[in-house]
Formats: sequence, structure tokens, C-alpha cells
Amino acid sequence: MSATRRTDIVEAATERFGRDGYEETKWADIAADVGLGPTALYHYFESKQHCLYVILDQAIDDFRTRFATLTAQAPTALDGLLAVLHDCFELSEREVLRNRVLVAEQGLLSNRSTSPREEEARRAARDRTRDLEFAWASFLAKAMRESAVIETDPRLLARAVLGLYNSVWHWYRPNGLVGLDQVREFFIARALAMMGVSPDATARPRIAA
Repeated sequence: MSATRRTDIVEAATERFGRDGYEETKWADIAADVGLGPTALYHYFESKQHCLYVILDQAIDDFRTRFATLTAQAPTALDGLLAVLHDCFELSEREVLRNRVLVAEQGLLSNRSTSPREEEARRAARDRTRDLEFAWASFLAKAMRESAVIETDPRLLARAVLGLYNSVWHWYRPNGLVGLDQVREFFIARALAMMGVSPDATARPRIAA
């Protein structure tokens, strides 16, 4: 089984799901995109849904890795927070499409699968989602101890910030009327206000990735 071919399938599926929607995409369409017959895809994934779970898992893992790197590098919690918020919009067009898939289809992670391989992929993505939420909550608790953000329930605040961020990908289009830079500035201002951070904080230096 070729790892390169599997990566090609994941990338083709990400583009199809993000552009056309998961339900509207046929497994045969993805096969055609990578130059395979529909049955050949089953050497790599048990189903279209199995492929989706892998995409979700990879997306969440990337977010978690970038989050951990930026917050670990930051001299203060506020510096880390600003670096993470800006990094959330340092995205390629493919990553934007992947975010659209993640937000649109994340609810499927609550449905158990009868296929062992599908279930393993589903659990991995679900558990990684919980890990990301926990990482955010732990980081915000630290920021509260440093008086960098408002004192409140860190778990609820983490979910509020992540929910606000996820909402962007329901409507944002790479070639739409609103540019990603404009979206970033709007989102960061609202997220900081939600966390009780002064607008002056946006002028602080960012942490390099």
C-alpha cells in the first residue's frame, strides 16, 4: 500500500468535501481525481466515511501541534494567546477547505461505526478533539492566573472561543467578498473582547512559528 497514494486520496477528498460537501461527493469522484478505479480505493480506506475520519483527525492534530508549539514558545500567556489567534488564520486554501470539512462534519464523530478500522479512526479524531479543548482550557486557566484574561470557567471560555472560530468556516469562501485578513482582524478583536483583553494587546509582538 503506497503512503503517497493514500495522501493523494486524502487531499483529493479534502478538496471535494470542502468544495462540494461530504454528502454530495461520490466515492467514485475521488477515485477519478487520483486516477484510480472506485474499487481500488478500498485498498486504502474502508469507505468514504473512513476517509473523512482520517481528514478530521489530521486537521485536529495539526491545530493541536501548532497550538502547543506557539504557547510553549511564548514568554507570557498573553503573548501565546495573540500568537495562536493570529496563527489560526495563517492558512493555505487547502487548509481553509479542510476547516470547512471539519466544522461541517464534526458531528459524525459521535456516531459509532461497526467497522473496526472506521471506529478506530473515529475514536482517534474524537479523542484528539477532546485533547484540543483540554489544551485550550488549561492554557486559559494559566492566562487567568497571570491576569491576562478575565477570570471565569476556563472550559466554557475555551469552548466559546473555539465555537466562534469554527463559525467562520460555515460561511467563509476563499474567493468571496470578505478577505481572510479582514476576517482575522474581526475575529481576533471579538475573541479578545470575549476574554476581557484590552484592544491595546493586539499591538504586542507576535511569537514566530
